Amino acid sequence: MNAMTRQPWRLIPLVQLVLAGAASCLALGASAGDDPTFKVCAPPYSMPMSHEDGAGYENRIAEMFAAQLGQKATYTWFPQRMGFIRATLKNNETDDGSYKCDYVMGVVDNFELAATTRPYMRSTWALVYRKGAGVDWIASQSDLKQATDEQKQQLKIGIWDQGPTTEWIYRLGLIEQSQPHPMMSGDPKQSPADVVERELMSGNANVSFLWGPLAGHLAKKHPELVVVPLHEDEGIKFDFQIVMAVRHGDDKRLEQLNALIEKNQGDIDKLLASYGVPLLELQLNQKPKEDDDD
Repeated sequence: MNAMTRQPWRLIPLVQLVLAGAASCLALGASAGDDPTFKVCAPPYSMPMSHEDGAGYENRIAEMFAAQLGQKATYTWFPQRMGFIRATLKNNETDDGSYKCDYVMGVVDNFELAATTRPYMRSTWALVYRKGAGVDWIASQSDLKQATDEQKQQLKIGIWDQGPTTEWIYRLGLIEQSQPHPMMSGDPKQSPADVVERELMSGNANVSFLWGPLAGHLAKKHPELVVVPLHEDEGIKFDFQIVMAVRHGDDKRLEQLNALIEKNQGDIDKLLASYGVPLLELQLNQKPKEDDDD
């Protein structure tokens, strides 16, 4: 899956609901060693993370892990929206009572609806603009903070109602130079990155913000786009770590995933870099912060 409000990309509206305690009593189904398939729960249209054609980096990591386990990767597809975990990882409405899938390849590291692994990626939200659109003076986060009155008049900032950047823009006093991005449509094939791409390339906005993997994906597609990674500022956190998830209590699969991540971290880093993901050094063994956001 994909900070996102906090996942950061899928943009992630991540749903962290309080579930009934009875859910933890559900049977785990086949153990990790009994199943010949590596059953992945994934959104079908969420590039660059996941896609039904297998082009996402989460797909490629799943294929790598499955091959090393001598298994075949299979998918249960469901759009990245509220109810994703319930409809996939925790869904055992099958003829034999087995779960539809066993692994989610990307959630934020304080995710509460499942048991999570060690982090395999740390990235950050980023400022994105198109060269030649009147804001080439922005080379860093500080340049936007220290913009002159004349430079502020050049800004057409596209903002979301989700994610940390809207609050940051407000604190910088740049709301008057901002405009809301159109709300996402009901089309499950459209992502926030598609909206930002349309707004930037059409000139409706000349500055916008995206979760790092999404920003890198757009810059790969349009080399004229500049990506400026953001760092914590004004008390606002922009970076998040991504982990994998299994059902609570599925300790065997969790241990297996942790071993695979540790073994393959170097190759995972190279894969993510090939997708243009802005990568930060992993912060291991950190206690998750309390987070009540959905």
